[in-house]
Amino acid sequence: MKRRQAISRILLISGGAIAGYSGYKWWDWNKGPDFIYLDANKTLIASLANTIIPKTDIPGAQDARVSEFIILMVKDCTEIKSQNKFIDGLKELQRFCHSNFSHDFSECNQDEKNKTLIHFEERGKSYGGIMGKVENKFFGRSFFATLKNLTAEGYCSSEIGANQGLAYSFIPGKFIGCMPLQPGQKSWATH
Repeated sequence: MKRRQAISRILLISGGAIAGYSGYKWWDWNKGPDFIYLDANKTLIASLANTIIPKTDIPGAQDARVSEFIILMVKDCTEIKSQNKFIDGLKELQRFCHSNFSHDFSECNQDEKNKTLIHFEERGKSYGGIMGKVENKFFGRSFFATLKNLTAEGYCSSEIGANQGLAYSFIPGKFIGCMPLQPGQKSWATH
């Protein structure tokens, strides 16, 4: 009899701990987002976006002012779970850089920045297929997925990105749905 009582108590305590942790995570993801922190870290977001789309022979994400787009989209067009995950991800990224490199992300060299983004990309991968869709629906998108998608969207929809980063033709002529790109040719931007 004592064995059954011990097992039932262990299960009860484990279930309570799991329920408590789940409740805390639910509250953490659905609390009011810290937009003051988001606004205060515009340079960090600009540095992250510029690491994803750096300046080469064409302007980078920082030249296209993608950080302003990211902040606006996170504030106005992102669900609350993903807002909190994004802001918490920024805080965690800074902690990661301080613990591994002893300085902020903006002060890291290019190799350290790449290692940091690879780390967060690996951590933020969701499951494939329907499980990934369910995960994104109930738990929100990961920090890195939100950052990467908003960086690409902001860059490609900016004037600099559309005119200089992509091949832009105001009147492209006839529409050819599936046309192979030539080596070194830019993707097309249209309005």
